[in-house]
Amino acid sequence: MNVLLTPAPLQMAVKIAAETSNIRIVTSVVQLPLHDMRSYAGEVIMADILTEGRLMLGVGRGAFAVEMERMESPIEESREKFDESLNVLEKLLTEENVSWSGKYYNFDELTVMPRPVRPIQLMMAALTPPAIYHSALRGFHIQTTPLMASNEKMLEQVNAYYRAKEELGEAGRHLTLSLSRVCWLAENDRDKWEKVALAHDYYARFDNVFSGPGEIKNGAIAALPRSQTIEELEQNLLICTKQEFIDQLAIYAEAGVDELILSQNLGTSNQETLENMQAIAEEIKPHFSSIPSIMASA
Repeated sequence: MNVLLTPAPLQMAVKIAAETSNIRIVTSVVQLPLHDMRSYAGEVIMADILTEGRLMLGVGRGAFAVEMERMESPIEESREKFDESLNVLEKLLTEENVSWSGKYYNFDELTVMPRPVRPIQLMMAALTPPAIYHSALRGFHIQTTPLMASNEKMLEQVNAYYRAKEELGEAGRHLTLSLSRVCWLAENDRDKWEKVALAHDYYARFDNVFSGPGEIKNGAIAALPRSQTIEELEQNLLICTKQEFIDQLAIYAEAGVDELILSQNLGTSNQETLENMQAIAEEIKPHFSSIPSIMASA
């Protein structure tokens, strides 16, 4: 598809590692039901070695029925297949001489090579508060998003994470919460509404594959009519001028979000997007310098 897709997240992670020195690199997200864990575990280990331990593997079960159907992994089976795939992956990453007998995997003893040089951290992509709660309770870092919904939805997600973290006590102290929002640092109101219109078109395509019929031709997703107005959408995104942007980020910081994934996939040119990322880093990030993890970019 022409949006929402990085076909090789681990290759991208290795490239980013080659250009940087310190940042943590998180995939967002690898759909486990579409991979064979016996070979994929080796790819993950190799990527962790090449990123020198800065890789965090963000995983999920998949969200687009049309995509999973084409890959012969129906979304109706994705929860069950994801659970088994995750269990197989964890075992292959941590143990030698692993065998398995299940619904989706049946194999005799094997040991993935190379072996990990350190534990590989996993981050779970989850949307609903119950899924966030149970994933965090299992010891996974959490990656979520309210999509185009309000801050009230975001707070429900955050509260579910912290409820699990509190129950874990010391065992959950290291866990982190990453939250994605579509964003743009607008120069003025005209620029703001131009970008909101682009975001509305983006979500018209997202709706098509997320909850709609999945109309795709030549890799391009069709834009379908939306019930949410542009004005309603504007209330729920981080597309705003400087002071509005700072005020909105303060809400996320106060809520306890550790990292913000600032998604700028609006259809702007590559150069314009890079310039906006730079502007956010220079004009916005310093206001949150006391919170080391509050800013990230996608």
